[in-house]
Amino acid sequence: MQIVTKVVRWALGSLILFFNWAFTPRSIKREAELQAAIDQQTAGLSLYQYPACPFCVKVRRAMKRHSLNIHTVDAKRCETSKQELIEGGGTLKVPCLRIEENAGDVRWMYESSEIIRYLEGKVSALQAA
Repeated sequence: MQIVTKVVRWALGSLILFFNWAFTPRSIKREAELQAAIDQQTAGLSLYQYPACPFCVKVRRAMKRHSLNIHTVDAKRCETSKQELIEGGGTLKVPCLRIEENAGDVRWMYESSEIIRYLEGKVSALQAA
């Protein structure tokens, strides 16, 4: 039974990655000055994720659509990253956005929809300014 589960997970993960590749969203093109400001605002962000996780794909697609250069961390294959996520965020759950504030405080945000709202809010605030 365990082998069947692994095969099904592998097949579904492969399909998710294929469709993500085949239907990659277009990135927004911005003026260089605005993109630099957005890059500066997102410099303290890291997305802890698994490559084939559908919720992680959802967040990465939103990042791509909004041309956000956010560091991604593979918490599945990297033991160090996995431990950082557990120690910092409190649980091994992805996607998780690590938010390092200007004062050096760190917050950990779970839930793909919440992460996307947070990122879109940052972009909207900069574009409105």
